[in-house]
Amino acid sequence: MKTILATAYAINPYKGSEDGTGWNLVGQIARFNKVVVVTRENNQESIEKYLSEYPDSIHKNIKFLYFDLPYWMRFWKKGERGAMLYFYLWQFFMPYFIKKSNVHFDILHNLNFHNDWTPTFLWKLNKPLVWGPIGHHPKAPSEYVYKPYGRIEYLKSRILWVVKNLFWKCDPFLGIALKKADKIICMNSGVEKVHKIPAGKVVRMCAVSSDSNATCVLNDSSMFSILSVGRLVPLKGFDITLKAFHVFFNTLSGEQKKCVQLHLVGKGPLLNFLKNEIKVLGLENAVLITEWVEKEKMKDIYTNASVFLFPSHEGAGMVVPEALSYGLPVICFDNEGPGEFIDSSCGLKVPYSNYSNSVEAFSKQLGLLFQDSNLYRDLSIGALKTFNSTFDWNIKGDILRDVYNSLKN
Repeated sequence: MKTILATAYAINPYKGSEDGTGWNLVGQIARFNKVVVVTRENNQESIEKYLSEYPDSIHKNIKFLYFDLPYWMRFWKKGERGAMLYFYLWQFFMPYFIKKSNVHFDILHNLNFHNDWTPTFLWKLNKPLVWGPIGHHPKAPSEYVYKPYGRIEYLKSRILWVVKNLFWKCDPFLGIALKKADKIICMNSGVEKVHKIPAGKVVRMCAVSSDSNATCVLNDSSMFSILSVGRLVPLKGFDITLKAFHVFFNTLSGEQKKCVQLHLVGKGPLLNFLKNEIKVLGLENAVLITEWVEKEKMKDIYTNASVFLFPSHEGAGMVVPEALSYGLPVICFDNEGPGEFIDSSCGLKVPYSNYSNSVEAFSKQLGLLFQDSNLYRDLSIGALKTFNSTFDWNIKGDILRDVYNSLKN
C-alpha cells in the first residue's frame, strides 16, 4: 500500500461541486492506498464533524493536515474575491509546508482547483506527480454573453479570457508543471488540445460524479418539472434556460400549462437579474427559484424533477451526473463540457449557431420530451445506464488506483 500526499484546496463532505468532488476523490484514493490530505484551515471544522458523525473503516487510511498563509498575506481575501490569487500563492508555498511537516509519502497528487491555468508547484518535491482532474473552459461565443447581459458582463468575460491566456502562454511555472507532472488527469478534450500534452501523460477522467440513486428513475408525477441547477453566473446560461422555457411554455394549452414548471436552484450575482427576467416574460406562476440548499435537500428536488435543462457554456458541469443518477434526461449544448459525456442514449444536445436559434432549439427539445413519452422513457433509462457505466465514484477510484500503480517511485 502506497502513501499518496494529496493537496485539495476545496474539500467539504457537506457540499457539492468542487468541494464535494475533492472529498469523494480522497475517499476513493483511500480505498487502495493511504492518503495524507493537505487542505485549508477553514475546512477543518466540517471535516472533523463529518468524521465524528459518520465513522467508516476507510477513514483510518486518511490523515488531514491544515495549511493557510499568515493573515497578513490573506487579509484582502473575502469569499470569492481574490480566491484565484490566494489559491496561486497557497500552492506556491505548499512545498515548504510539506517539507516542514516531515510526512512520508510515495506519490504527490494535486487534486483541485480543477482549472488548467493556475499551476501546481508540487514538482519542487521531486516525487512522482499526478495533476488533476483539470478542465478547460472554452470561450463562450460573444453573442451568448453580450446579448443577454450587456457590455459590462461581456467585458468582464473577455478580460478573464485575456488573463487566462496570459497564464497559458506566459507563466513559466505553468509550463514547468505541465512538463514535470508524470500524469495529467484531463476532464475534457480541451485540456490536451490547448496544452499539447503528450498522449502518454494524459488520463481522461471526468471529475464530476455522484452517489447512485438508481431507485429514482421515471418520475410518475403528473407535473412536468424542468430543473436547472448551478451558480447564477453568465457562464451557466440561465438566460437561455428562461427564454427557451418561455417559448416552450407558450406553445402549450391552458390545461397543459397547469402541469408544467421550471425550477431554478442556485445563488449568485444574477439572482435579481433572473427574477426580473421572469417578471418581464410573465412567468411568475410557472418558475420557482430556490437558493442553494444542502446536498440532502437536493435529493427531493431531483426526485421530483422530470428533465434537466443545462445550457451551460462551461467545460465541466458537475451537476449533470447528479441529474443522470436520478434518471433525468439532460438537454445541453454540444460542447467540450457536458456535450462530451451526454449522447443520444441519455439526453439531447443543441449545436451552437446563434443566440435566437439556440433558444428556439432548446425549446423544441423540451417540447419533444413533453410530447413523446416513449422517447422520455428511453432517455430516462439511458441516463441511469450512463451514470452507472461512467460516473459512479468507484469507477474514479479504480482509475486513480491504476494511475498510481503505473508510476515508479
